[in-house]
Amino acid sequence: MRLTLKHLLLLSALLTSPLSTPAIELGESVSEFEIPGFAQAQSLSELKGKWIYLDFWASWCVPCRQSFPFMNDMQTKLQGKNIQIIAVNVDVKKTDAERFLLQNPSKFPVAYDPKGELPRKMNLKSMPTSYLINPQGKVVFMHAGFRAEDKKLLEDKLLTEVKD
Repeated sequence: MRLTLKHLLLLSALLTSPLSTPAIELGESVSEFEIPGFAQAQSLSELKGKWIYLDFWASWCVPCRQSFPFMNDMQTKLQGKNIQIIAVNVDVKKTDAERFLLQNPSKFPVAYDPKGELPRKMNLKSMPTSYLINPQGKVVFMHAGFRAEDKKLLEDKLLTEVKD
């Protein structure tokens, strides 16, 4: 898919945030943030007590096509562990996300945030970006982008951090 003006505008909106919005730092709590787009919004605090792998993606993001098989694999490997993988889509049109998901199905919940509210709160800088949040609601790991050589690093991090 080629980048259109609407994609560039959305990316620009996501990447430019007010100076008053601090970047999420390692060790910072994100438990009060809401995940939009499920049947109703879900607060991260509702998932307190679980590990959360929170991934932001868009249909036009080429590296996101590589990250979905990885997250599916992790969902399978971590089955029965105390973790929830959630992918947050930021496409303006839900149909773009749905078309992506037909080609790249997910074994984990997908949320939709077409206004980019959560990425703005987290001061997202690139796609995809993932955060590992511990059961106390604190960010313990962040990763921007996705390349084939990232798989080992991310898998090792998830398998060593997430315990039963």
